[in-house]
Amino acid sequence: MSLKSLLDGYGREALPFADPRNPDRPITLNTYRPAGHTPASPVVIVQHGMNRNGDDYRDFWIPAADRHGLLIVAPTFADAHYPESEAYNNGLVFAADGVVRPYDAWVFAVPARVVEALQRAGVMTQPKARIYGHSAGGQFVHRMISTHGGALFEAAIAANAGWYSLPTLDKAFPEGLGGIGLDEAALERLFAYPLHILAGIEDSNANADNLPSQPEAKAQGAGRLHRARNYFARGRETAERYGMPFNWRLTEVPGIAHDGCAMSVAAAGLWFDGRLPKMNEPAAVNF
Repeated sequence: MSLKSLLDGYGREALPFADPRNPDRPITLNTYRPAGHTPASPVVIVQHGMNRNGDDYRDFWIPAADRHGLLIVAPTFADAHYPESEAYNNGLVFAADGVVRPYDAWVFAVPARVVEALQRAGVMTQPKARIYGHSAGGQFVHRMISTHGGALFEAAIAANAGWYSLPTLDKAFPEGLGGIGLDEAALERLFAYPLHILAGIEDSNANADNLPSQPEAKAQGAGRLHRARNYFARGRETAERYGMPFNWRLTEVPGIAHDGCAMSVAAAGLWFDGRLPKMNEPAAVNF
């Protein structure tokens, strides 16, 4: 089924997508097109968490899609074809023998190719999309911006990531960005991009389910909130040391723990309403 079929109706779809650089690893695009959508409407790419449930993450965005006319596209990387964190969160950067794979074959290049395919199909006339990821998807999004930049993405949110690839070439990937062919120009591009880190204030449990627990991850902080703060601080400090522009933003969202639906609502509010939705806690903290 062609992506052009998205223009034939409204509602949910699940469409196959073949990445030309990884043809033996099929992807499903879980999409939602609201009534009134046109090819000129905004597009949001949504990166799911570790459960590979792109259909759920698409559905988290349906209320915002209906309000704002958004096309939602959630690329779903099934565990059968993208097993474990190495093939999804960490972008399939390394081959089985530990050798770095060709740069354009890293999975971090897939969202941009999805955007290009939507444009070729006439489903999207906007020059850029937005990309949001939660949990494992938050890991994916910040590593995608770190390695491949955001040329086709006007905005990127990484929410409640379990741990981060620190913006340094002195530590090997995925703890840092070293050993995979990146240089200081890549760091400058990363710091200049308006990367938005979202962290639920209640997502601070050091014993939370599925929280990465390897020593490198624990060194970044006790819980996901602490690790987000650490990542943002390390980015700002490193950019200042190099004399590079720093355009990141950190928003701590009150009343939310590790909740993919609630964080999707928060992200949609920030992007399309200009504020967080009203919650039972004080206003979010922005840096």
